[in-house]
Amino acid sequence: QVQLVESGGGLVQTGGSLRLSCAASGDTFSSYAMGWFRQAPGKERDFVATISRSGERTYVIDSVKGRFSISRDNAKDTVYLQMNSLKPDDTAVYFCAARRSIRTMQYYAGVPDYNYWGQGTQVTVSS
Repeated sequence: QVQLVESGGGLVQTGGSLRLSCAASGDTFSSYAMGWFRQAPGKERDFVATISRSGERTYVIDSVKGRFSISRDNAKDTVYLQMNSLKPDDTAVYFCAARRSIRTMQYYAGVPDYNYWGQGTQVTVSS
């Protein structure tokens, strides 16, 4: 089983940037497709971005396209979420998630698709 630990959250002003990291341990990181999700107070956990095992395929939701990007470094067992031009609506707890995948180019965009979750990191964007 893989364990996930997020870091990099914090308080930032509108228009600022943050880079979230999610460090994996306990299993072969390159065997897992990865995703980032976020959950605002009183709301459901929503999908934000995903990346395939190989890192060759990525997908982000429309509301963050052009501002957020997902990447991974399989040598460092880490997945990243680069967030630029942050808005107050981006305020949430951000979670990374992992799903073992046979296919190197497959990614997954739903909460039920993932088996393993980190504890989350808070991102707060002030107006």
